[in-house]
Amino acid sequence: MPAAVLVSAALLVTGVAQTASAHEAPLRTLAGRADVRIGTAVDMTALAEDSTYRRTTAREFNSVTAENVMKWESVEPRRGAYDWSKADALVRFARAHGQAVRGHTLLWHNQLPSWLTTGVADGSISAAELRGILHDHITTEVKHFKGEIYQWDVVNEVFDDDGTLRNSIWLQQLGPSYIADAFRWAHAADPKAKLFLNDYNVEGINAKSTAYYELASRLRAEGVPVQGFGIQGHLGIQYGFPGDVSDNLARFAELGMQTAFTEVDVRMILPADAEKLATQATYFRGLLDACLATRGCKSFTVWGYTDKYSWVPGVFTGQGAATLMDEGFVTKPAYAAVREGLASGR
Repeated sequence: MPAAVLVSAALLVTGVAQTASAHEAPLRTLAGRADVRIGTAVDMTALAEDSTYRRTTAREFNSVTAENVMKWESVEPRRGAYDWSKADALVRFARAHGQAVRGHTLLWHNQLPSWLTTGVADGSISAAELRGILHDHITTEVKHFKGEIYQWDVVNEVFDDDGTLRNSIWLQQLGPSYIADAFRWAHAADPKAKLFLNDYNVEGINAKSTAYYELASRLRAEGVPVQGFGIQGHLGIQYGFPGDVSDNLARFAELGMQTAFTEVDVRMILPADAEKLATQATYFRGLLDACLATRGCKSFTVWGYTDKYSWVPGVFTGQGAATLMDEGFVTKPAYAAVREGLASGR
């Protein structure tokens, strides 16, 4: 981590925490000057019911991602019966506030509708039929949002940490060709959207990120429209900052691909204290600096920005405080570090 960032974050925690001031330029304004989109995942229930959340989401971010409402179980809970209502509401909100929309996610092994997983498990959906279902799902969803989505997470989390393909129902039923198929189908449905691979634990150079690099190299050589690599960025301060982040981004850029940080949060073992918050700030800033320094890294998305609605405590027992603001929308040193990084353009 750059020494200047460590010093900056240490100084930040000595100041008084405050809510993001209307008198200061919001993150989105600074991001525009830095030629990057600053985004957040959006909780649609909170957006509908919490006026502070709604106002802050509009003020601070120029990109939004649906936290859940574009996933398969949400948009097609019953076979052939699509429900776009909540996803459409996010797109309308984004349009009204001058925000771009990232699409998340077309193909994943989780949050699939029960009619699909049950049908595969009991054999009532054959492999050939499953391939047709996948084609129809990707085509229908991408066409529904055609012209509204600037980046799609097409395939999500297809490798295990050791670099082998995840043994999902997609691999079991369709073989590895489903990955290329998904990109081809998405591109046919909306040729202008940028199409991404997306995963966690791929911030630095390791077996998993190298597997993605090799996959992307091969698919692109075959003419498959794999155009971006999404690094989720779910970090924990107790594990240390990943090494080689800039080098990892650079090798994908050398392939001619875009890169993006797509789901950034930095959790800690609770309770939070000044030292932990200072460390957290350096982690956010380290990922942002790597993005700003890399050709083709044009979006940096946090996975929620307030602890009030963070997914982390519900999944990681005893951990939390993972976002830029606390439960009362009071900014943390991490917010100031991101703000400073955007303002400096690196």
